[in-house]
Amino acid sequence: MTEPRVGVDDWVAQHEERVEERKGLAGLLGRWLAYVPAWARLAVFALLAAALPFWMDRGDLFAYGIFTLLYILLGLGLNVVVGYAGLLDLGYVAFFGIGAYSYGILSSDHYGLHWSAFASIPLVMLGTAAVGLVLGITSRRLLGDYLAIVTLFFGQAFVVFVNAANPTVRGQGLTGGPNGVADIDPLRFVGYELTTRGQQYLFLLGAVCVVLVALHFLSESRTGRAWRALREDPLAAQAMGIPVNRLKLMAFAIGASIAGLAGCVFASVLTAVSPGNFGLPILITIYAIVILGGIGSLTGVVLGAIVINISFQFLAPENPQSNARVLFFAVLVLLLVLAVRPRWLGAALVGAVIVFGFVTQLIVEAIAPSWSGGNVTEGGRLADVVQNWVVIPQGHGNFGNFAYVALVVAILVLTRLRGWWRTAALVPIVYLAAVVWENSFVEQPQVARWILFGSLLIALMTVRPQGLLGTPRVEIV
Repeated sequence: MTEPRVGVDDWVAQHEERVEERKGLAGLLGRWLAYVPAWARLAVFALLAAALPFWMDRGDLFAYGIFTLLYILLGLGLNVVVGYAGLLDLGYVAFFGIGAYSYGILSSDHYGLHWSAFASIPLVMLGTAAVGLVLGITSRRLLGDYLAIVTLFFGQAFVVFVNAANPTVRGQGLTGGPNGVADIDPLRFVGYELTTRGQQYLFLLGAVCVVLVALHFLSESRTGRAWRALREDPLAAQAMGIPVNRLKLMAFAIGASIAGLAGCVFASVLTAVSPGNFGLPILITIYAIVILGGIGSLTGVVLGAIVINISFQFLAPENPQSNARVLFFAVLVLLLVLAVRPRWLGAALVGAVIVFGFVTQLIVEAIAPSWSGGNVTEGGRLADVVQNWVVIPQGHGNFGNFAYVALVVAILVLTRLRGWWRTAALVPIVYLAAVVWENSFVEQPQVARWILFGSLLIALMTVRPQGLLGTPRVEIV
C-alpha cells in the first residue's frame, strides 16, 4: 500500500504540506521558495536590487531603496532575537539609536573627531553588542511578558536620555538634547567618501547581503538549531543540556550589533540624528516586518520590508491621496477574498458589497439628497466610482465621527456572530468601513497609513498566522 495511512508517520509528516496546499497564494509562494536554494534567492535579490540606481531618480532611490534596505537590516537583527531565540525584545530600537548616536559622535563636527568609517563602524558594532550583552545578562532569567516590560523600559529610557539628559562632556552636550547631533560625516573609506545616493545605496545593499549570508550559515549551524529549540520550549531545551543563558546572551549581542550597523548607515545617510528618529513607531514597523514576513525567515524579512516600505511611501503626505484610496479598497477585497472560506464565497461577498453600496446610495439620495451630496476628496477614475457608491453627506460635519463609532460597535458585534449570520453581516460592515474611510480618514494620510497597515496585518494573520514565509508552530488552539 503506497498511500499514506492514518496513524503512520508518513501521514503525520505530510500534514503540514496538505495544510499549506489550502493556504492559497501565500502557501504556494512558500512552497516554491522552499525549492529554490538560498544562494539563488540571494543572487536574484542582489541583482534586482543592484539595478535600481540605473532607473530610479535620486529621491525615489532614497525613499524606496535606501529605507527598504535599512528596514531589512533592522528586521534581520530583530529576527535573531525574536525569530531565532524567541525573546520578546521591545527595546531593540534603542540599539539602533545607540549605533546612530555613536557614529554621529565619532564622525562629525560634534567633537571634531571625524573618524573614518573603517574605524567607527566596527567600534560602534562592538559597543552596541556589549550593551546588548549587558541587557541580556540583567534579564536572562526573564521570559515572555516580563522580558518585554524590561526591554520596553530600556528602549524608552534611551529616548528620554538622549532627549532630556544630555550630559556635558568636554564642554558640550553629549547627545545634543532635542536637537540631536548634526553635520555627521558621510561614510568614508581610505579617503573615498560615499556622498551620492547611488553610492550609499550600493554600500547598504552589500552590507545587507553580507548579513544575510552570515545569518544563513548561523541559522544552519548548531547554534541556530539550539536557538530554535530555545524558542519552542526553553524548559525542554535546558533539560536536554542546551546552554540556554549563553544562547540568550549571544542572540542579544548579535541582534544589537546588526542594529548598531544600521544606525551607523542611517546617521551617515541623513547626516543628522535626533530623539524623534527612535520612537515607538519605528519599533512597531520593525516588528511588523518580521511578523509579516514570517518569524525566523530571512527571505520573509526581505519581503516584509519591501511590502511595508512601499506601502508607507504610497501613503506619504506628499503623494496623491488616490494612492491611499487604491490601497484601502485593495485591502478590503483581500480581506474578503482571502479570509472568507470557501474562495467563491469571498468573491460573492465582494459583489454583494458593491451592489449593497449602489442600492444604499440610491435609497439615501431618494429620501434625503443632502446626505449624499458631498464630494470625494480627490479626482480620478476610482474617485468617480466612489462618488456614486459611498454615502458622503454635505453639511453634516460630524457624520464621519458617528460612522466611525458605529463601525467599531459593528465589528464588536461581528465577533459574537456565527455561521451565515456572520457572513451576511460582513456586507454592511465592509460598506460601512468604506463610508468611514471616505468621510474621515482619506484626508489624513498619517492616520490612514497606520489604519491600512493594521488592516494588512490582520488580513495576513487571518490567512497565515505564521506570516508569509514563516514555519507553522505546533499549538493547541
